[in-house]
Amino acid sequence: MQDVTVVRTSVQPPYAAHLRVYEPLAAYPEPERGHWQAYAAEHGPDATGAGQPVAGAVLEEQREALAELASRTPRALPERESERAFLRVLDGVLYVCPWATRLRSWQALEGLREAAPVALLETALPAAVREAAEADRERWKAEHPDARPWILTSRWEVPVRWFLPFGDEDRCFLPPEPPEPPEQQEQQDVVKGADGRVRAAALYYLVPMAQARRRVARAYRALREWVPEGELARGAERTGRWLEEFHPRSLVELDYGGLVHLLGPERLSADRSAGELEEGLRALRAGNPAEALRVYGELTVRWRGVLALRHAN
Repeated sequence: MQDVTVVRTSVQPPYAAHLRVYEPLAAYPEPERGHWQAYAAEHGPDATGAGQPVAGAVLEEQREALAELASRTPRALPERESERAFLRVLDGVLYVCPWATRLRSWQALEGLREAAPVALLETALPAAVREAAEADRERWKAEHPDARPWILTSRWEVPVRWFLPFGDEDRCFLPPEPPEPPEQQEQQDVVKGADGRVRAAALYYLVPMAQARRRVARAYRALREWVPEGELARGAERTGRWLEEFHPRSLVELDYGGLVHLLGPERLSADRSAGELEEGLRALRAGNPAEALRVYGELTVRWRGVLALRHAN
């Protein structure tokens, strides 16, 4: 039974999407390469093909983070960097996406400072805690000047710029499994190990890095010509620069993550956001900015409607 792992949790995954880069094992210098090789040998891959999601590993990461929060007094970030990663095997090559939880916690703290009400921020993370975390980050950055996150996270929406590296043909939608008999429904989220099957729906895009960079570069050229000061043009530039930080033979993945629980199977099945954006960019390159604006407007309005749900009760 070692090839079947059942993960049960009463925790609903957060409504967050993730943009990930998986670098080939050979891209990591020693001693990191040796660490990830040993980790993969012990842990096994989270997905063994482009048609499998890493949903089970994502739930495991979230459960581990929640356990950390529950077991200690509130902290701004973990004391040590995670030594875990998401692993994909594609065409016999092992790809590694480190969790980098500590680095991502610093980034989340920046976002929290910008978005959270002052009273809530002070209650959750007092000023002294935040200042200590910032001082810790400055020391860490001095020792790791080239550090960058392999994972970007967006809560309550998928930023439109994140669709730029992908086409509709890269989309993978896995509908939810048929419900189990009531006596087997112990908890809501169940992931069945090695075959990647999940009860909840999954929607993600996966492409080689070279293709992702090429799409973003083409989009940026068109946007810079027609709408150089537009939000999407600036987003294309930021996304392109981030992708350039990684090995050229990496994989790029956009995962709807916990948003699948917010959107539901019907909306997920109908969602073609990457294809719509691609359609708008084709119109722009063909000299039809009005059509491009219509497509982009419909896409942004739809995702802003999803974002607005964070204020629902």
